[in-house]
Amino acid sequence: MINNVSKENELYEPMRQWLQIYLEDKYKHAEIITIDSHARTLDSFLKEYGVLEQYPLTVGLDIQVDVLGIVKQKNKSHLVFIEAKKTQLNLHDLGQLWAYCKLCDPLEAFLLSSYGLGSLNKIFNNLLRDDLLDFGDGKKIKKMQVGRWDITTNSIDYNSLIPKI
Repeated sequence: MINNVSKENELYEPMRQWLQIYLEDKYKHAEIITIDSHARTLDSFLKEYGVLEQYPLTVGLDIQVDVLGIVKQKNKSHLVFIEAKKTQLNLHDLGQLWAYCKLCDPLEAFLLSSYGLGSLNKIFNNLLRDDLLDFGDGKKIKKMQVGRWDITTNSIDYNSLIPKI
């Protein structure tokens, strides 16, 4: 049995495929676009898909989300982020996604590792600090979701997901 991938970029396409199905199921009447976006900045993809004007704060920022989802509904679009790791998760990984979330206010954001929760396991399951997952515009608080990516099923290990969806 394979325990992990050899390169992080091996995770991007399976995660993109999972995200496509997840978003299509959740937002049935929306146009769903999912992209392996690790190689270019976020603003370049938003421009390419015609939604940059809704996210002017992203222009010129060196944000490179691993997998990007765009949910287009009527005249509004929403973003979904996945940050992928092949190593155990740590506070630095969480901080990276948190900064992206604070700047762009995505609809949802996932931090997924094919190796495991690492030191974040203690933070969330022992210290019970799921407040570190909070982001949003102040009116509505959203939570980043952290979990293990199962490379055998190409899906999230839902038993590991914090908080549960």
